[in-house]
Amino acid sequence: MNSFKNTLIQITHNGMGPGNEELGQLLVKNYLTLLCEEAKLPKVITFYNEGVKLICSGSEALESLQQLAEKGVKLVACKTCLNHFQILDKVEVGIPGTMVDIMHFQKVAEKIVNL
Repeated sequence: MNSFKNTLIQITHNGMGPGNEELGQLLVKNYLTLLCEEAKLPKVITFYNEGVKLICSGSEALESLQQLAEKGVKLVACKTCLNHFQILDKVEVGIPGTMVDIMHFQKVAEKIVNL
């Protein structure tokens, strides 16, 4: 059984964890690259606050995120956050969504992983 199948990963930083931004970006890139190699993938990855920057042009994580999207992982970014940072037009992968969308994915997920 695919225990990761109904998992939601939430990314709220422009990287992985608070602290050093350069290190955080390296960590999230490595995490997403390794995630692409897994047989069991999460159902959804949501991005909000500075996490939305990861799906936009210039992000070091774009290649891995594009691979995950091609493998069927839904990538949903907070549209309010994209507008706040004035980067809605820079989205390269995934879709802008509302807070209602994000709440829906949280409600139906069996497991939530926060990065």
